Amino acid sequence: MRALLERIAAAEAGPDGLNAFISLEDPDRWAESDLSPGAAEGALGGLEGVPVAVKDNLTTLALPTTCASRVLEGFRAPYEATAVRRLRDAGARVVGKTNMDEFAMGASTENSAFGPTRNPRALGRVPGGSSGGSAAAVAAGYVPLALGSDTGGSVRQPAAFCGVVGLKPTYGRVSRYGLVAFASSLDQVGPIADTVERAARCLEVIAGADPRDATCSRRPVPRYTEAVRRGAKGLVVGVPEEYFGEGLDGAVGEGLEEARGALEDAGATFRSVRLRHTELAIPTYYVLAPAEASSNLARFDGVRYGPREEAGDLHSMVERTRSRFGAEVKRRIVLGTYVLSAGYYDAYYARAQRARAVIARDFEEVFREVDVLWTPTTPTPAFELGARTDDPLAMYLSDVYTVTANLAGIPAISVPAGEAQGLPVGAQILAPWWEEETLLQAAAALEAALAGERDAP
Repeated sequence: MRALLERIAAAEAGPDGLNAFISLEDPDRWAESDLSPGAAEGALGGLEGVPVAVKDNLTTLALPTTCASRVLEGFRAPYEATAVRRLRDAGARVVGKTNMDEFAMGASTENSAFGPTRNPRALGRVPGGSSGGSAAAVAAGYVPLALGSDTGGSVRQPAAFCGVVGLKPTYGRVSRYGLVAFASSLDQVGPIADTVERAARCLEVIAGADPRDATCSRRPVPRYTEAVRRGAKGLVVGVPEEYFGEGLDGAVGEGLEEARGALEDAGATFRSVRLRHTELAIPTYYVLAPAEASSNLARFDGVRYGPREEAGDLHSMVERTRSRFGAEVKRRIVLGTYVLSAGYYDAYYARAQRARAVIARDFEEVFREVDVLWTPTTPTPAFELGARTDDPLAMYLSDVYTVTANLAGIPAISVPAGEAQGLPVGAQILAPWWEEETLLQAAAALEAALAGERDAP
C-alpha cells in the first residue's frame, strides 16, 4: 500500500498529473494494522485490502473534508460518513480524497478551488463532474473503486466521460450521513468502479439502514453480486424517444446503436417508449437544486466551523467569510434564494415540485411495460477544458439525460459503450425504484457483450 501511495503521488506531481486528489493519506501513518475495528473483526469482508478513493464531500476522520472550497479549507470533521466507515469495515483502504466541483456544483470539475482535474483519456479535456476526481482516479488505474455523490448525474456523467462504471442507487438505498449536503432531496452516494461487479460489491457494503439518516430505507440489502451473472436473456429494455432527438451528438448515437445491437444479440428485447415530460427536467432541476443549496449552504458563515475572515462586526465577518465561495456556488445560492423568496415561491418552487411529481409518474407508467430503460448518459463526449466555463447554460445541459433519475429517485448506471471521436461513450440504464438487482443484471450483460472493446487509458 505504501508503494501505491508513492506511485499516485509521483504521477500526480508529474507533467501529466491529473489533479485527481485534493489530499492523500500519509504513507508513514498508514500502517498495515491501521484498519477500523469492524475490519479487524471481519465484520463484513469482501473488499479486504482494496484501495478506495473518496470524494471530498464525504467526511473522513484521517483526512480533511473541504468540498473543494476555500470556505472549508483544512476542515477536519469529527465524524466519518457511514458509506466510508462501511467500506473500511469491509477491509477497504482509503488512499485519499478526490477533487470535485465546489460543493458538488458543476459538470466538469473546473469549479474546484484547488484547480481543475484532467481526463486521463485525453488530458486536454474535462473528466466530467462533480465527481470528476473520483472518475479520473479509477480511469487512470490509481484505484479500482471510488465513492462519489450524484445530485443530477455527478457520478454517471464523469464515469461516461472517463470510460468507467458509475452507479446512482435509489434515493434512500445508501445513507447520506456524512455527505455534505448540496440538495438533500436529490443527493445520493454512489460508487465509481472499473467493472460492474466491483460497483455491485461496493453497493452491497455501503447500502442498508442507518439510524443516523432518517431518509435511509430499512429494506434488506440483496446480494447484488449475484445479479451480475444472470445475463440479458428475457430482459425487456425501453428506449425513450425523447432521449434520442435533437442535441445528441451523432457519433454518440452511433456508438450507442452498436452497443444496443450487442445487448440484443445477448438476449435482450428492445422496444420504443415515451417519457412525455422529459423536457421539464432541466428547468425543474435548476429550480429545486439551487433552492435546497441556498438553505443548506447558509451554515457556512464562519461562526460554527471552517475558516473565519475576521472583521469589526458580525455582518461584515459573515460577508467576508462567504466571499470565499466560488462563482458557481454564489450563482446557485442567489438563484435558489430568489426562487424561495416571497412572491416567487409559488411561481417557481411550488410549480417545480409539481413538475417533479409528473416526471416521476412518467417513469412509474413506463416501468409497467419494461424492465429497464436505455439512454445516452451524456449528449456529447468529454469537452475541452475551458470550453464551457463562460456559458453556464451549456454546462448545465451536460446533465440533460441524467437529472431525471434524481428527480424521480430511481436507480441508474452508466456503463462504457464504445467511443466517439476517440473518446469514451457511456450508455445509461435506468430501473424502477429499489430494482438495483435488475439494473446491475442489465449493466453486467452489456459489459460482457462488449468485452474486449474497452481500451485502457
